[in-house]
Amino acid sequence: MLERKDRICRITRAFVRISLSPFYRLEIEGCEYLPRENAFILLPKHQCWQDIPLIALATPRPLYYIAKYELFENRLTGWFLKSLGGIPLNRQQPLKSRGSIRAMIEFLKNGEGVVVFPEGTYYKNVMGPGKEGMVRLIISRLSFPLIPVGINYTQMDVRTTVRVRFGEPIYPDRRVPPISIITRVMDEIALLSGFC
Repeated sequence: MLERKDRICRITRAFVRISLSPFYRLEIEGCEYLPRENAFILLPKHQCWQDIPLIALATPRPLYYIAKYELFENRLTGWFLKSLGGIPLNRQQPLKSRGSIRAMIEFLKNGEGVVVFPEGTYYKNVMGPGKEGMVRLIISRLSFPLIPVGINYTQMDVRTTVRVRFGEPIYPDRRVPPISIITRVMDEIALLSGFC
C-alpha cells in the first residue's frame, strides 16, 4: 500500500513555499468548494511542472497525486515521491497500474483528496484534450466530487503571478455518458484558466 509520509510532506511543503515565494505570487480563488473532510478529486490544468507544487500550496489539505511511473524509476526519487503522496501510473500499459488504481480508490474511500491532471501532460497556454481513460475510470467506478481547477500564469518570468481557481464540484452521474462529463470538466477547466 502506498502511504504518504505526513511529516515529510510538512517539511517539503515549508521548503517549497520558501523556495518558490521569490518567483511566484499565488492568488487563490474558490477554496470554499474544497471539502474540509470528505474525499474529492482535483482535476487541474497542466501548464508546466510548477503546477504540482503550486497546487499543493494552494490546497489546505495534503493530497495524493497520480503521476507517470517513469518519475518513480529511480529508487530514491520514487521513495521521495511516494512519501509525498505520488501514485505511479503506467500510461502505456494500464494493466500494470492496477495496484496504483486500487490504492487511489482506497485513499478516496478513506476521505483523502487525489489530484489527476486530465490532460496527462503539459499544454502551455492552450487546452489539451482530456485523457478519457483515467477520467472514464473515475466516473464509472467512483462517485466522489470532481473539482475542476484553472491555473493561469500572468507572465512566465521572474515573480510570476499564478492564479489558481477551484471550480464548483461536479458530481458524476452514471446515467450521463462519460464523454459528456469529460467534456463538461474540460470546459470548466478552460473557463477557470481563462481560455474561454
